[in-house]
Amino acid sequence: MILTRVAAGCAVLVSLLLAPDTPAAPLPERMADTGGGRQLVTAVADDVRATTGTVTWWELRGRKWTEVGSAPARFGAKGLVEGAVRVQSTNTTPTGLYGLPYGFGTESAPRGTDVAYRRIGARSWWCQDNLSRSYNRWVEGLPKDCRAGEAEKLDAYGVQYAHALLIDFNYAKPVRGRGAGIFLHVNGDGATAGCVSVPKEAMRRILRWADPARKPHIAIGTVRGETAVTRY
Repeated sequence: MILTRVAAGCAVLVSLLLAPDTPAAPLPERMADTGGGRQLVTAVADDVRATTGTVTWWELRGRKWTEVGSAPARFGAKGLVEGAVRVQSTNTTPTGLYGLPYGFGTESAPRGTDVAYRRIGARSWWCQDNLSRSYNRWVEGLPKDCRAGEAEKLDAYGVQYAHALLIDFNYAKPVRGRGAGIFLHVNGDGATAGCVSVPKEAMRRILRWADPARKPHIAIGTVRGETAVTRY
């Protein structure tokens, strides 16, 4: 979701889900759950009020998590909030552990990309209408029950959506009013409306690195360990 307006929001503290361990251990080794795969993206802010932080991508080599790359990140204009209690249109980024089902973009996938990737076209929208049967779904042409004012025309954001990955927040079994269109995408001018964003080259590197066979996930939280509180 691209930030188009700032709405009132309330950031709540999320629960600690880090297993006791030495602080020197790589972050994934200090997490109670990494999604069961061999690839992980961590998106970490200083605290729940922060709008910036760091995205790092890791892979499990043998039994050791190894950092592959990192980049500065941006979060929602109203900070971070626990995914299970997030409210739509509050400009908050949901904390938690989520899958990364597929990539998409106005530009072609970087060479070497293995994740499923959809090209945005002139009729591509993301429906965010709570009254629509297509809530929190990509649609080609707006369904009659999805109001244009409650949807994003994806090609209108050629910079931010040059490349992106869907974050599986409120996606598999959508809860109305919780939020729609949460992505890992390319930076715009500032904070997001709830997505996580990184520089374009970092986004391209992540797409080339992500391997569906290794079940990549993203964990969003804070440096105090307020991360991965909810599985979706």
